[in-house]
Amino acid sequence: MRLFAIALLIFFSSCTEEVEKVKPDVNWTKQNSTDLNKNLAIQEGIDIKLFLEMHKNWQMTETGSGLQIYIYENGEIDTSYSPKPGNIAEIEYEIKLLDGTLCDKTEDDEYVDFRVDRSEIESGVQEAIKLLTIGDKAKLIIPSHLGHGLMGNSEKIPPLTTLVIDIRLIGIK
Repeated sequence: MRLFAIALLIFFSSCTEEVEKVKPDVNWTKQNSTDLNKNLAIQEGIDIKLFLEMHKNWQMTETGSGLQIYIYENGEIDTSYSPKPGNIAEIEYEIKLLDGTLCDKTEDDEYVDFRVDRSEIESGVQEAIKLLTIGDKAKLIIPSHLGHGLMGNSEKIPPLTTLVIDIRLIGIK
C-alpha cells in the first residue's frame, strides 16, 4: 500500500510540471522568399518544357514575360483588327492544366467579352489577345505568374498552376 501511495504521489507531481513551449522559427527573410520564388519558377519551367516535349507540333513563340503562344489558325490578315487597350475583345476559350484537367471553358456558340488591359482577366491572356487578329485560334501556355499566381481561382484553378489555354478571338468592339 505504501508503494502504491508513493507511485501515486510521483504521478501527480510529474503532471504539474509545465511543458516547455517550442516557438517556431519566424526568421523568414526576404532572401528566403526570393530563393523560394526562383525554385518555383525553375520547377515550373521544367514542367513546361516536359509538356512541350509531348506537343512537338505546337510551334510556340515565347515572349519576354514567359507567355508562350502558337497561332494555329489564322483569321483576318489586316492587323488593324487586333485588339488595342480599351477595346472589348470577344473570345471563346478552354482552360486546362498541364495534366489535361479541364478547368473552365465557354459553352458552344457562346463567348466572353472583356476590356483589354482594363479587366481582371489573366495578364497572360491580356498580352496574348493583342497578338491575335479576328478569327485567330491560338494555344497559350501561361506560367502561374501571368495567370492566377499564388491565389489560384476559387475551386477551378489551383495556386501556382501553369495554364494551357485554347483561345479564339471572335470580335472586337
